[in-house]
Amino acid sequence: MSSRILLIEDEEKLARFVELELTYEGYEVTKAFDGRTGLELAQTGEFDLVLLDIMLPQISGMEVLRRIRRRSFIPIIMLTARDSVDDKVSGLDGGADDYLTKPFAIEELLARIRTCLRKQTVHNDTSETLSASGLTLDAARRAVHVGEVPVELTKREFDLLHYLLKNKGLVLSRETLLDNVWDYEFDGGTNAVDVYVRFLRAKIDDVFDIKLIHTVRGVGYVIKDE
Repeated sequence: MSSRILLIEDEEKLARFVELELTYEGYEVTKAFDGRTGLELAQTGEFDLVLLDIMLPQISGMEVLRRIRRRSFIPIIMLTARDSVDDKVSGLDGGADDYLTKPFAIEELLARIRTCLRKQTVHNDTSETLSASGLTLDAARRAVHVGEVPVELTKREFDLLHYLLKNKGLVLSRETLLDNVWDYEFDGGTNAVDVYVRFLRAKIDDVFDIKLIHTVRGVGYVIKDE
């Protein structure tokens, strides 16, 4: 069965070009030219991936992203002419899986789509439950608890915690974490890992008074059972 892609893009000529290329590659494509329509379609749950422009009429792409992430972890790739680091960070912090600046080569877009769909397949197929220091992560349900208390995480925070738990006891470098969690060339450098580790510590270590993620100075991070 071919993957279903929702393209939310108000530039109709670009949308038509992308649709033709994706259709040629075997994808099923549905287009929306404004944020409100795109959001309504995305919330049907009928799609495997969303291509989302930021500058949209009616509802902005960032707001569409925020509302989708309230209920779904569907892969989302941002397509936009805004290429500043702040814009990229805002999109990725908001829950986007990747960010592609216009104009882009269709080959690069196709590669990023394949990567996102491949990662989503891995997430959907896993049924593992991982734990450390009283924390439990249910990969299939994408749920995290400390004891009986749920921990609310963003998609990126969850993916980072998941990878660290899968490699519990192993010291992972920042470069390794970027390659396996972010899976794209991030202009902000490896300090993005440090930022998200701080986010996780603020939501887990500080709240529940546990020591989950340990820093190995000059190397990276490791999760150990306390």
